[in-house]
Amino acid sequence: MAAASTPDLARATWLVVPLYNEAQVIRSVVEQARETFPNIVCVDDGSSDASVTEARAGGAHVVVHAINLGQGAALQTGIRYALQDPGARYFVTFDADGQHRTEDALRMVERLASEDLDIVIGSRFLDGRTKPGLLKRIVLKAAVIFQRITSGVKLTDAHNGLRAMTRETASRIRITQNRMAHASELVDQIASLELRFAEEPVHVIYTEYSRSKGQSLWNSVNILSELLFK
Repeated sequence: MAAASTPDLARATWLVVPLYNEAQVIRSVVEQARETFPNIVCVDDGSSDASVTEARAGGAHVVVHAINLGQGAALQTGIRYALQDPGARYFVTFDADGQHRTEDALRMVERLASEDLDIVIGSRFLDGRTKPGLLKRIVLKAAVIFQRITSGVKLTDAHNGLRAMTRETASRIRITQNRMAHASELVDQIASLELRFAEEPVHVIYTEYSRSKGQSLWNSVNILSELLFK
């Protein structure tokens, strides 16, 4: 059987985007992503701004949580929504703030289609393009060591939000940790479900917008808290 073309792969893919108070950028993020991936679901996790309106204006499907439950819960909701499409073969978790690149996501989907893999995890540490701050780099490296000890899964970037998985994998994964701990839970499930995995070099873009929100530092604090009190 002939391999699927890149446009066919893109049409068979859903981007799952957890969304919380990103009205300033989400329309442009969705519009740009839809140039490659026509199927996008944003899960609004109790935003107090115009995120829902802006995401819909960009062309995304939108599912709304009435209250803020956390990123893990938003991902689980989005995956369940996308699985309702019988033509969906691949699922990509994708950030709402413009830090991820669709070309990286597409390359990860192409690997799923051509290799014996269940899930591909993005890594910002396999090349030198991504420039995290010192604190974030230290915390992320600590998370990698912690995950290797607790799960046995050898990754270089255990808390990268850009992931691609097959339909079977998306159907099997169950995210029960609603907040930052969901990233560790996903790695644990790679081990427990014996998933075939690989890492793909990706460029995470720390924009002026994300830095102005203090996101990089805050996420580092959350990850550190998770490692210490899991």
